[in-house]
Amino acid sequence: QVQLVESGGGLVQPGGSLRLSCVASGNIFSINTMGWYRQAPGKERELVATITSGGSANYADVAKGRFTISRDNTKNTNYLQMNSLKPEDSAVYYCNAYIFDTSFRGMDYWGKGTLVTVSS
Repeated sequence: QVQLVESGGGLVQPGGSLRLSCVASGNIFSINTMGWYRQAPGKERELVATITSGGSANYADVAKGRFTISRDNTKNTNYLQMNSLKPEDSAVYYCNAYIFDTSFRGMDYWGKGTLVTVSS
């Protein structure tokens, strides 16, 4: 069984920073693209950033210039460094990854989310 576990959320003041982590574990053969999505109350889930296994990153407009996604393939982990946080960044942040398990079945996996609150 494969699972994703996020960590690093919390309460931060406007202008502050947080670093989110997502660890994939279980019967993993390989991990393709990993990414972060977020969902604020009353809003749809939206893309924040993705990163391929080769390290190519893609950012939504809300993240460009402020957020940086990275990954450590040796640890099956990806990170989202968030700087210059704004109140509108407050949301539950979800990790996503396309993973092939040891039976070579590929599918999308989601974590349970970590809450980020930006408030003074």
